[in-house]
Amino acid sequence: MKLAFFGTGLMGQPMVRRLLQSGHEVAVYNRTARKARELEGDGALVMSGPREALEGREAVILMLTDAAAIDSVLDGVPGTSWRGKTLIQMGTIAPAESMRLQGWITASGGDYFECPVLGSRKEAQTGRLILMVGSSPAQFAKWRAWLKCFGPDPQWIGDVGQAAALKLALNQLIASLMSAFSVSLGIIQRRGISPELFMSILRQSALYAPTFIKKYPRLIERNFSQPNFPVRHLLKDVDLILGECRQDGLAVGHLEGVRAVLSKAEEAGLGDRDYSALWEIINPVGQ
Repeated sequence: MKLAFFGTGLMGQPMVRRLLQSGHEVAVYNRTARKARELEGDGALVMSGPREALEGREAVILMLTDAAAIDSVLDGVPGTSWRGKTLIQMGTIAPAESMRLQGWITASGGDYFECPVLGSRKEAQTGRLILMVGSSPAQFAKWRAWLKCFGPDPQWIGDVGQAAALKLALNQLIASLMSAFSVSLGIIQRRGISPELFMSILRQSALYAPTFIKKYPRLIERNFSQPNFPVRHLLKDVDLILGECRQDGLAVGHLEGVRAVLSKAEEAGLGDRDYSALWEIINPVGQ
C-alpha cells in the first residue's frame, strides 16, 4: 500500500519502520526535516511538504503532537487532495478535535477514523502497541488486519471521539500513578526506610502497578534521559483531560495538583525529559 506518514518523532519513527518492514511504500513529512531524513536509510520517501507527500497515496497516518500541530501541517493542503483518501489520526487529541477533523475530511471527499495508541517506543518497535479505534463498524472491518502492523489486537471502541476519550482516560492514570508513586517513594527515602523493602511489599499488594517497577530505577538514579514520553507531552495531555473532566462535571482537584507539578518540571528545563522527571519537583535533591 502507498501511504503517507506525518510526524516522525519518538513514536512516529518506529511506526514508519514497521510499515516499511511490512512492505508498504511510505512517504514521510515532518516539520523538523532532520527527523524525517533519519528514515531515508530505511527506505522512506522524504517529502518537502504535506501536499507533496499526499500525492498518489491511499492513506495518511497522523502521529503529531497535538491539534495545533495537525492544523499547522494540514493548513496548506487543499480539500481536493483528500478525495478518495483515508486519514488515520493516531496521536492524542481531544474528542471534539477529532470529530472536527473528521467533519473536514469527509466534507472534502475523504474518509477518516481515529486510532490512538497506548505504549512506548519499545512497543512501537516490536508491533505490540495497544490500538483503540474510533470509527464506523465498516471502517474497523476494512482496516483491522492492516492495523495489526502496529499491534496484535486492535480494539473497536465506538464512533470517532470515543477512542480519543478512552486514550485521555488512560493517560490520566499515567499522570496520577506516577505522581502518587513519587510521593510514596519520597516518604520512604526521607524516613530512611529501604526503598527495596518498600518495593518488595508493594509488589505483593493490590496497590502494585507494573509502571512502578519500570520507573523505579529512573527515580532512584534520577536519570530521565532517552524519554519514551516526555514531560511536555504529558502536560499537554493533562490539559486536555482537565478540559474534558470539567465539561463532564468531574472533580479534578488531584489532577490540578499533578498539572502544577508537571508545569514546574517544564519550567525547570525538564520538558523534553521522561515524564518521571516530575520526581525532581516532588522530591528535590537537598530538601
